[in-house]
Amino acid sequence: MAQSLGSFLKQYMPTGLFPRSLLIIVMPVVVTQIVVAFVFLERHWSTVTQRLASVAVSDIALLTRLRMQELGGDGTQLSQLANDTFDMSVAFLPGDSLPDPAPKPVIALLDTSLAKEIQSQINRPFWIDTATYDHYIDVRVLLPGEVMRVLMQRERVYATNSYIFLIWMTGTSALLLLISGIFLRNQIRPIQRLAEAAERFGKGMDMPHFRPSGASEVRRASAAFMEMRDRIQRQIEQRTTMLAGVSHDLRTPLTRLKLQTAMLPAGQDADALQSDIDEMEDMLEDYLAFAKGDAGEHPRPIVLSAFMANIHSDALRRWPHVQVKLTDAIDHRLTLKPNAFKRCVANIVNNACAHAGSVHLAAKLDKSGKLVEFTIDDDGPGIPENKLEDVFRPFYRLDDSRNTQSGGTGLGMAIALDIARSHGGDITLGRSTLGGLHASIRIPA
Repeated sequence: MAQSLGSFLKQYMPTGLFPRSLLIIVMPVVVTQIVVAFVFLERHWSTVTQRLASVAVSDIALLTRLRMQELGGDGTQLSQLANDTFDMSVAFLPGDSLPDPAPKPVIALLDTSLAKEIQSQINRPFWIDTATYDHYIDVRVLLPGEVMRVLMQRERVYATNSYIFLIWMTGTSALLLLISGIFLRNQIRPIQRLAEAAERFGKGMDMPHFRPSGASEVRRASAAFMEMRDRIQRQIEQRTTMLAGVSHDLRTPLTRLKLQTAMLPAGQDADALQSDIDEMEDMLEDYLAFAKGDAGEHPRPIVLSAFMANIHSDALRRWPHVQVKLTDAIDHRLTLKPNAFKRCVANIVNNACAHAGSVHLAAKLDKSGKLVEFTIDDDGPGIPENKLEDVFRPFYRLDDSRNTQSGGTGLGMAIALDIARSHGGDITLGRSTLGGLHASIRIPA
């Protein structure tokens, strides 16, 4: 039972903070108003209607006693007295009998009150109809040889001003809820701005005009976020500066080695030495790229089909012996850091081309339409399932399926994952339908 109730609430309860907070305010007010209205109106109707019915029936009882005393006359004077004094229309129907019981209304409070008072004050057979006429009540009392019919206004025996209380209660409640909603939205807005700032920072974008605002707790959270953001940026800058300095210092002796190698006589030894120098330069570039991430580049909109066509042409030019196909690329505009994200996709494409004979590329929207999915499939040896997560570790290199003879620093997949996550996405690996590795990069559309 508890699980079913929890599932029901989880399915139908709003997920946003504003509607949930508003619901917390609205529900107690609504329940309280319903209870108060029910108790008040029930007591109001019961008490007031009972008293009004008692007064009206007292008048009818007086007319009944007067008629019983002058029985035999036509009752004209008594009818005139009832009309002038009690505002009732009274008629005497000789030889008539009481009709069949009238249909009972949905709310029988008036019928019950009148019947109780007639039995108490008159104690003669009677008949009541409160449903036929909108503004009148028909009461008939059986007298010896005749029926006395009384038509009196409904408002004499029924409280008709209850709607004023309902309008007042509903109006004030609606006004209070409107004011609460406005103030609550003003309290929620700083939280929404904080969430937006955190999301943009996670995607590598900044909100230069973001300032702490709202309640003291929200201000503290905003201030803590800004301090964390500044520490992360300083750490990235320090790491980038350090590795840039190391790279610069290492480029100087590498340049001297390249000059010395160029002066050597042509031969196998010179070619091998030049290859080692080129590999060392590539390593330095990888180290620097890993340290910098995608900092410094600003997001801008790109056309997905053109972006993928560019990556496809680069792969064909770099890997002429590999069959690279662009199987799908939709014409969708996407805002990202083009150079950084191109490096992200290219790292995985180059990794696939280095170990496979056929590579398929695709870019499309997922089923929800909220994510763009880039897929790279190859027919290579693949990666063991227990090592799919390890390949994203910096400087990690496989020894079996992806051997070390192809060179590299072990930073390509780590750089790709870092760039994907800086765009608010992620990378997952699995088994491809081509038999090798399947890589999926998902980022918000």
